[in-house]
Amino acid sequence: MALSLSLVLLVVVVALVFEYINGFHDTANSIATVVATKVLSPAQAVMLAAGANLIGALWGTAVAKTIASGLIDTGVVAVTPQVLICALLGAIIWDLITWWWGLPSSSSHALVGGLCGAALAAAHDDWSSIIWWEGGEHWWSGKGLLPKVVLPMFSSPLLGFLLGFGLMGAIFAGVSFLGSRKGKVQKLGRPRFLNAFFGKAQILSATAMGLSHGMNDAQKTMGIIALALAGATAAGTLDQLPPLLSFLRIEEDAGKQFEIAVWIKVVCALVMAAGTAAGGWRIIKTLGHKMVKLHPVNGFAAESASASVILAASHFGIPVSTTHNISSAIMGVGAAKRFSAIKWTIVERMVWAWMLTIPVTAVLAWLLVRLVQMLGLD
Repeated sequence: MALSLSLVLLVVVVALVFEYINGFHDTANSIATVVATKVLSPAQAVMLAAGANLIGALWGTAVAKTIASGLIDTGVVAVTPQVLICALLGAIIWDLITWWWGLPSSSSHALVGGLCGAALAAAHDDWSSIIWWEGGEHWWSGKGLLPKVVLPMFSSPLLGFLLGFGLMGAIFAGVSFLGSRKGKVQKLGRPRFLNAFFGKAQILSATAMGLSHGMNDAQKTMGIIALALAGATAAGTLDQLPPLLSFLRIEEDAGKQFEIAVWIKVVCALVMAAGTAAGGWRIIKTLGHKMVKLHPVNGFAAESASASVILAASHFGIPVSTTHNISSAIMGVGAAKRFSAIKWTIVERMVWAWMLTIPVTAVLAWLLVRLVQMLGLD
């Protein structure tokens, strides 16, 4: 019993390590544009992101429930602490590799890939252990890997690109119209006024990015922690806990659903904020400086487009990638200026990282579970 409890607590610790890494890996993406445009300093942007992340993390749990009960069929495979640890380690290894390279890959997809690879190995390669597509009148109301991860992996960046392109185009049209007028109206279209206006407006769009990131990314780790604690509660592992630690017990209902405890939300949000403060500048440089030159008006358009997509996805419990969406929105904004404004060699490296994330993390987690089985630790 003591060993089982130790493993469950180890899952929580490793999950929080993943959340910390997610902080300097993915949260950096949500504040990259507001730093690159010099509207906020890195320290100010981190504080803004931390507060917005916390609010977003406390606002809804649809994504956490998708991770906890919408991807792996627990009737086919037992999601043990060992399986969850291997899933998290697979995601952590890939996140650290891409962080070192300065590539904004997706921690969301790294976690999903790790979870699926670990479950597959634990089920002795029984592919029915993964929920591919199940239930729901519409694709967004069902659950499973295809409707919740694979389709949004392609559709959400495309939507982010189109929204960024359209919003930037609309702003350009408005500026051109104002510039063609006379008198005081003409002044509204001048660069000095635009930079001042969108410099203030970008604080709002950056807040929306932080809020959407908290609603989506912070919830993924919440789902893993809740899944581990719910499994331990059902197995009776937590029955002997003293009253002081009773908050660790999480009860599932008949439909294998459970509420995400407030303490899990707060801890995950705070750990993510700490990670953001620790080392996000490598990826901020790639998104904010290397891919396309940004001004406040560009940052506002990119953040507004990306936040809109992520907030909509969060409402439907879809764990989309903040990385993919802000990157594609920046591409759309750059393309609205001119296609040559985008440094396509940087984009190519990013796309390769996106495409490889799920298969690589799945393989890493699969190998780790196999190693655990070989050592008799399962």
